[in-house]
Order: sequence, then C-alpha cells, then structure tokens
Amino acid sequence: MQKITFLAILLLCAAVGIAGCTGTPATPATPAQPAGPAATQAATVPSSFSLEPSPTDVVPDNNAVSVIVQEKEYNANIPVVFDGGKGQYLVKSASVTIYRSDGTTETVSLGIKKGDLVNLRGTKQTDRVVAYVSEVNGETYKVADVKSDYRTR
Repeated sequence: MQKITFLAILLLCAAVGIAGCTGTPATPATPAQPAGPAATQAATVPSSFSLEPSPTDVVPDNNAVSVIVQEKEYNANIPVVFDGGKGQYLVKSASVTIYRSDGTTETVSLGIKKGDLVNLRGTKQTDRVVAYVSEVNGETYKVADVKSDYRTR
C-alpha cells in the first residue's frame, strides 16, 4: 500500500511539474534604455498624449523643490518659474513639457536657480504643463503637472 501511495504522489508531482504550475511567471523583456539623464527622464514621461494631469511624484522632504506654472496670459503664453526649495542644491537639471490642445508637444530646459523662467507657447484652449527635475543622485521627479486654461478677458 505504501508503494502505491508513494507512486501516486510521485506521479502527481510529475504531472504538476510538466504542467508548469511550479515555475515563476515569465516577465516580458523590456528594451534596454541608454544610460544618462535623458534615459531617466524618458522613463518617467507619460508614453501617451493626454491633456489630463496625473499625480506628481513624492519627493523626499530634504530634496523638495518647487516649479510654478503661472496663469496663461491672454496671448497664450505660459510662464513657468523654478522656485527653488530645500533640495535646490541637489538639482542637476530641470525641464518642462507642454502638451498642447492641438496635439503637439514641446520640451524645453528650465534653469535651476531660484527665479529662472521659461515662457511656453500655448494655444488659446486648454493645455497641459508637466515639470521634471533631475537630481545629482540620478533620480528624476515629476514636480508639477497642471492644466493651463485659456481665459478671455
């Protein structure tokens, strides 16, 4: 009787192993990313065009910086200001991407000194502005993601 039980258990284990129920699920291969700050930034940029803001990244308190997207002007100009913060000395670079309502996008560099300003050319409709900062530790954070509505006077 013990031989039959042992053979039944062995046969059951073999069937499970052949069916593949004991392995870990395969993970899809991801293409290799080039090294450097551009690769880090590309990994955090949304892969599809959207005018809907998404949550910003949680930045450690000592690394926190602020980028202010000001109100769109009557000529559709959108001022974006680097406002500094506790982590300003850790920032290596900053960039701002505008997603325009006409379906176009543009990414520009933003200075990393408090008060540095870039003016984005928006549309006379609703646009989306996303700001990223890359720090010396290699991390890139999304620090602002807002809708910029056009208002008539």
